[in-house]
Amino acid sequence: MNNERAGSSVQAVGEPWRLDTLDFSLVLGGPLYQLLRRARLSDDALMLQRRRIIVISLLAWLPLLLLSALGGNLLGGDAAVPFLLDVDVHVKFLVVIPLLVAAELVVHQRMRTVARTFRDRHLVPDHAAARLDAAVASAYRLRNSVLAEVLLVVFVYVVGIAVVWRHYGTIDAATWYATPVAGGGSSLTLAGAWYGYVSLPLFQFLLLRWYFRVFIWARLLWQVSRIELNLVPTHPDRVGGLGFLANTVYAFIPVLLAHGALLAGQLANQIFHVGATLTQFRLEILLLVIFLVALVVGPLLVFAPQLSRAKRAGLREYGTLAQRYVREFDAKWVRGEGGGDEQLLGSGDVQSLADLGNSFAVIQDMRVVPVTKQAMFQLGVATVAPITPLVLTMMPLDELLKRLFGILF
Repeated sequence: MNNERAGSSVQAVGEPWRLDTLDFSLVLGGPLYQLLRRARLSDDALMLQRRRIIVISLLAWLPLLLLSALGGNLLGGDAAVPFLLDVDVHVKFLVVIPLLVAAELVVHQRMRTVARTFRDRHLVPDHAAARLDAAVASAYRLRNSVLAEVLLVVFVYVVGIAVVWRHYGTIDAATWYATPVAGGGSSLTLAGAWYGYVSLPLFQFLLLRWYFRVFIWARLLWQVSRIELNLVPTHPDRVGGLGFLANTVYAFIPVLLAHGALLAGQLANQIFHVGATLTQFRLEILLLVIFLVALVVGPLLVFAPQLSRAKRAGLREYGTLAQRYVREFDAKWVRGEGGGDEQLLGSGDVQSLADLGNSFAVIQDMRVVPVTKQAMFQLGVATVAPITPLVLTMMPLDELLKRLFGILF
């Protein structure tokens, strides 16, 4: 913890990056992070998570509850969709925002040693160490950029609110946040004003900041992939020594859960208030899964060219070695050209032949992408998991349980 705090202090004052003394955190920086620290909603290691989640979520949701009650749109009134029955807004601020905030600590703890691992495992040659340091320092500056977060805020209000939400996000009916006006359009209620200019922008900013972080991560990996790495084709992880990168995808699972919950809230509103059915949204669910899996796994594809070259070189070199060895083995033990009284049983030649065969098999099984199919499947499951409760809208719970037990037993 002391090292972590010391590292954060160095980063906070903007001193140069030093890979030999610091770990790189994808989330431990930026203007909002500094603001949360000053507000005592975070410390140097992203602790105080529960306090941070409660304050941010209530800032977005509680005023909507109070203003809707004040306007008479809490559970009835003239609103076709009263506040308490708007599933989407509750999921967005009481489920999705907590997941997005909680994901920061998960990503920080699970990914901050990745840059150091390239050096510790000697994947980066000594002569290219400066390029690795430069890549990490560049990611560090981008993560802490004030301009980047200001542009995100501008984008949220100019595009996310003024264009997308006002023209495509509202419905032509009286709701807790807006009422139709003569001549077209709608007028925001007091709750709607807070929703449109505080709660929703806050939510969109947190979401877009995660996309920005994924961009920083992808850019860092791309820069590292431009270095000629010391990949070992016979490494037991089947990816030349880059197997540790496969575990990074699991750090993003809370972000995927947040996206799944976000879609679930939107679909719930369509099902409960418009009369839609879950099966109508099969394409949307599929596209979300594909998008999110590609978003998380995609950055790792930059190592595919080097892994492909390493695999081809390994097959060629070990194939040549194997050919020479088996010829000598055949000449000595099958044709008797080697002479000598050594016994075949227990001979080191047999063990060496087996070891060589195992090494060649490892190279043949080598993957060109440092991620497994199992990991991608688990990412897809995490995305869909928040949507599965909506299956209950298609049939009663008792009927669903009967079918489930029928399949299992």
